[in-house]
Amino acid sequence: MGLSFLPQEINGGLAHINFNLLSEIRLRQGLPVIIEYNGEYGYLTPTGFSKDSRYALVGDNITAVLSAALGGNLFNYTEQMKNGFVTVGHGVRIGIAGEYVTEGGRVNTIRNLSSLNIRIPHDFAGCSNEICEKLFADKVKSTLIYSKPGLGKTTMLRDLAKNLCKRIRNILIFDERNEIAAMDENGVGFDLGNYVDVIRCHNKLGAISSAIRAMKPDIIITDELYGDDDINAIRYADDCGITVIASSHICRPEILKKMPFEYFVKLTAFNNPPEIYDKNFNSYSDSGVDDLDRNISDGK
Repeated sequence: MGLSFLPQEINGGLAHINFNLLSEIRLRQGLPVIIEYNGEYGYLTPTGFSKDSRYALVGDNITAVLSAALGGNLFNYTEQMKNGFVTVGHGVRIGIAGEYVTEGGRVNTIRNLSSLNIRIPHDFAGCSNEICEKLFADKVKSTLIYSKPGLGKTTMLRDLAKNLCKRIRNILIFDERNEIAAMDENGVGFDLGNYVDVIRCHNKLGAISSAIRAMKPDIIITDELYGDDDINAIRYADDCGITVIASSHICRPEILKKMPFEYFVKLTAFNNPPEIYDKNFNSYSDSGVDDLDRNISDGK
């Protein structure tokens, strides 16, 4: 796992825990280091995870930690930082808090850093089995996976790619944040199967027409749809007869219904079965849809 940029004392504490259960590391200047471990938040101590703050390690020199994560080359990550985060080796995403300097209504740079949220990617083989068995038994259908942040959407997309490779010959992944494949400069990343091509881009709409012509995909998998340009990119693929599987943080059904997907899959918590809905947000089972048009409250 690419966390060698962390201070020695923090890596020392992490050496006492199971990395497969580690989801987040939160470093706040001058405050205890918080980690999400096995679905719970607690403190990182020199001996591992604890609910007791008395021996917690303390976040310090946040700017130096980020600089180490970027290999000392801040310039290469300037555009990413405008989104409030960067993705470094092995698909590790680092969210950045501090003073957001805006220009023309957009973040131009971040200075006076105060905290980092380091999110650890995982590869959970088989987590997409239920979706494949219920939705894709006969054919693959256009599907949006949605949830609030941190519930495994990217992990699900990664496993779907591997699952679908067993019967689909050309799968194209638009990996905008380099988190699905997490490829390094040598093209090495997560194992997604033998029939997957990966395109990294910062603008789905601008790249999708060229990518479709160049790679001739049967299915496109992409992450974190938001905004008209992303939706128009998906509509273009749909117009070309290509099935799209995507993810989004948007959770309001009235917005989701307007998107060009046949099915919606809501992730609610780790180890919980996904909730599956048709395009009208009727509950779906492997025997078909429930014909009652429910008002989905999204947990509110």
